[in-house]
Amino acid sequence: MGEIKPPSGATVAPAAEAREYLSDDPRDIGWVKQNVPCQTACPAGTNVPVYIREIIERQFGRSYETNREANVLPGVLGRICSRPCEAQCRHGWPGNGEPVAICHLKRVASDLKDAGHRITERLYSPTGKRVAIVGAGPAGVAAAHDLSLLGHDVVIFEREERAGGMLRYGIPEFRLPRDTLDIELHNALRLGVQMRTGAEIGNGEGQIPMAKLEQDFDAVLLATGCMAASPLPLQGEWEKRELRGLEGVEYGLDFLVQMHRGLKKVVGKRVAVVRAGFTALDCARVAARLGAQEVTIHIRTAEEYIPVTQEEIFEAKREGVRIKGLRTPVGLAVDGNRLTGIEFVQNRLGGWRAGGRRQAIPIEGSEFHEPCDTIIIAIGQQTVNDFLGTKLELDRWGNVRIGVDGMTSHKGMFAAGDYVSGASTVVQAVGHGRQVARRIDAWLMGRERRKQVVRIVPVEQPLRERAFDFIPRQHMPTAPLAERMKDGRHEVELGLDEKLAFEEAKRCYLCNLRYEIDVDRCIFCRACIEVAPRNCIKLVRGVEINEDGAYGKLLETKEWNQVGAIWIDNNECIRCGQCFKACPVQCISISRCELTEVEV
Repeated sequence: MGEIKPPSGATVAPAAEAREYLSDDPRDIGWVKQNVPCQTACPAGTNVPVYIREIIERQFGRSYETNREANVLPGVLGRICSRPCEAQCRHGWPGNGEPVAICHLKRVASDLKDAGHRITERLYSPTGKRVAIVGAGPAGVAAAHDLSLLGHDVVIFEREERAGGMLRYGIPEFRLPRDTLDIELHNALRLGVQMRTGAEIGNGEGQIPMAKLEQDFDAVLLATGCMAASPLPLQGEWEKRELRGLEGVEYGLDFLVQMHRGLKKVVGKRVAVVRAGFTALDCARVAARLGAQEVTIHIRTAEEYIPVTQEEIFEAKREGVRIKGLRTPVGLAVDGNRLTGIEFVQNRLGGWRAGGRRQAIPIEGSEFHEPCDTIIIAIGQQTVNDFLGTKLELDRWGNVRIGVDGMTSHKGMFAAGDYVSGASTVVQAVGHGRQVARRIDAWLMGRERRKQVVRIVPVEQPLRERAFDFIPRQHMPTAPLAERMKDGRHEVELGLDEKLAFEEAKRCYLCNLRYEIDVDRCIFCRACIEVAPRNCIKLVRGVEINEDGAYGKLLETKEWNQVGAIWIDNNECIRCGQCFKACPVQCISISRCELTEVEV
């Protein structure tokens, strides 16, 4: 196997005695970001190929730790993540089959680790700096975890009686068991973070003024999320009419929060949920468990454009939820103060909107009526800023604006998560919370204390077999319908057992493995090209270099007098190892490349 030589300026890991090294070369960093699409797509930057490989090796505890290094709450996200990684998984590209069940495997690491597994984390010495975090949702918790590791004293102020934010008060227990949530919140906050629940920030009686936090702490992080339900835009006489107070009208976010606070919720026999996202699906499935005989989700476009996982839609349908598309509510029908139905207008699909969704164009004269007893409005959430006492610069959507340093227009006041982006996903909130935590640390300490590098480790032999490419995706076992509908606490997805997990993990292409040909040793015999199952080994006359220093486009050629090298296109490579085995002069090397952070 060809020798892997560290680039100039690389830091050699002493323990590995030059067998592995750390590189900040833009070509290496760019290679990982380009060739490990699942990790690049993950807002938290989870090292997906490594934790999946550790599952194959039955190192479930280590796999869990690899997850925690990035996303803090693996057992939670292994259940409710929106899975942007799977949409980018190379195994799901045309001709390759279905994406790897990355999210389910994250849960495997959490479920199958030893009961006595001990979490290990690297701590910095105390800095004497104090940080206040407003909000104990996923962004606040992720930021608190990282800031506490970095040696700062952290206090979280949470208005609810328990931590978790939307994880606890917005997501039903049949999707996220509360014992799992409690354990992972405890683990994330156990290193000295002080949690003050029932502590509301504001200027009213019994509230804590923001000025008090600014006085007592060196920095303040706002991570309150989007806790105000968006109003339903109607037409005609309903355009400016207040819907709250009408019997049978519920707002999705309020509906779930009140239920999880312990308030008993009641729905009618016919329930209509307006719009479709994770909150809408949750509301519909909760309504079915509350005894509704007919639950229908009404959407403006078509089912294929609903921004949730296909499994969520499938399970909702199994539970009796219907989905009706191409309709927009324009008014309500009432009898006195009681809802009796909804007035819709029929839509047709238009072009594509910014953000990748389709336009819904109303058809003139197509109004129609749908009877119902309860409407649950789930069209989104908005941020609330009236608790601040300080005017911050906002964007056109009413969300607080921050700079590249994570700071708002008010010095020393930072913001993260949905409070900045608007309603997003849990993994986005976790990822952003961690990013802003590093910015706060740099501001407090006057310098960056950690930087991103690539750890490069030689691999002696291919880690995959060609036969693994033909393993079908392993499906998640679920609870029987009669059992799951008894109450709202019975978890629907039961988790992959060790056998299913092992089969699914083998499907991963391990895209962090870099196959390289030593040009000085290559004899241009083409043996590697002949055995390659895909067009992944190419004749090239050169390789473009991008502005950031990373490798760019391959300059292919068919003329032998122009060939500068035989090059492995890692973007097409499925890491089957056929080229490695066929090379007669052993000029092909394999290395594992993974992003990591080191002290500056």
